[in-house]
Amino acid sequence: MRLPISILITIIAIAITAVYQQELLLQYMRPILRSKTLNALSKTLSLTSSTKSLSAMAPNSTFVGLPVIPPEDPSLNAKNPKPRGIQAVFLAREQAEGAGATVRRSIGTPKLRNFTPFLMLDHFNVGIGAGFPDHPHRGQETITYLLSGAVDHEDFAGNRGVINPGDLQFMTAGRGIVHAEMPSDKMAEEESAIGMQLWVDLPKDLKNCEPRYRDLRASEIPQVTLDEGKVHVKVISGRSHGVDSLQELAYTPVWLLDVTVQPGGRIAQSLPAGFNTFAYILEGAVTWDTGATSQEVQQYHNTVFEQTGDQVIASVPADAKQAARFILVAGLPLDQPIVQYGPFVLTEASQVRKAMMDYSTFTNGFERAENWRSEIGKVMMH
Repeated sequence: MRLPISILITIIAIAITAVYQQELLLQYMRPILRSKTLNALSKTLSLTSSTKSLSAMAPNSTFVGLPVIPPEDPSLNAKNPKPRGIQAVFLAREQAEGAGATVRRSIGTPKLRNFTPFLMLDHFNVGIGAGFPDHPHRGQETITYLLSGAVDHEDFAGNRGVINPGDLQFMTAGRGIVHAEMPSDKMAEEESAIGMQLWVDLPKDLKNCEPRYRDLRASEIPQVTLDEGKVHVKVISGRSHGVDSLQELAYTPVWLLDVTVQPGGRIAQSLPAGFNTFAYILEGAVTWDTGATSQEVQQYHNTVFEQTGDQVIASVPADAKQAARFILVAGLPLDQPIVQYGPFVLTEASQVRKAMMDYSTFTNGFERAENWRSEIGKVMMH
């Protein structure tokens, strides 16, 4: 159904001021977006504009075809690697999101916004009857890593599938996609789909690329065991101790490692020079060794590391009562502005306004959205 012209005009007018008045915008939008579909979308809106990240950015590069493991990298080949320092540590607080879901959001909050190339990190928990029904994206990639349960996905191009425990889905929105992500009805009533979703910015020259998916099944992920069995690493993307991941999962080079450290275990993980890096703790507590000091960080906290240094060192004391598990993520910084309006991430405010117009008029990448409704999201769209 096309938007009434009065609502369309209002949305365009709001978008013009969006990059300056986030809270006022959200308060104004909620009563205007009457339909359940748009109201669900408005709850997800976070509007940001930035021309720099927390750390200095890398020089301009040609991003198409850039390898996820940089050759001749000085940090990966350092003879005397230096540990990275800690820039910030903060708790990811639980909040409502989507339609009945809860998330612990760390990146994409006032604590950490636009940590290039990362836009958002959610640790989500979605039960039967909740989820993320039909919604659009433009200009970014999403990486969904399922820890437990099952998630169905479906888009306006006819792509459908299921993500099971340990699986990942890499989705490139590019010029435009509309899709739904819902907990699978194959789960038991009391089960939840629990996982991580990371939003990664696209290089500006690829913002208008065609959308695509890449699935990575749990059985395909290379793994490595270290420190006499006390450390286990799933090499989802990148390299750990001589074990390389599969290639070409995301356009922007991103390292993603799932690390479990038993009591008494220790890992020194090398990372590419200049990549922005963080670690989110899923279970237990981790002690980070920065060379001069050490710091213990608890579950559900995000640790942001300094950009300088060659490696991250993590350990768990021998007398700890449980193992620690964390997601270690590093990405190539992009030297470009970030102008974000909810699921639309571009480099100029005018491009965001155009994305909203294109979505509402089913043009320039959103043609297939007209009259399309997902099967899996129908239960939430009445």
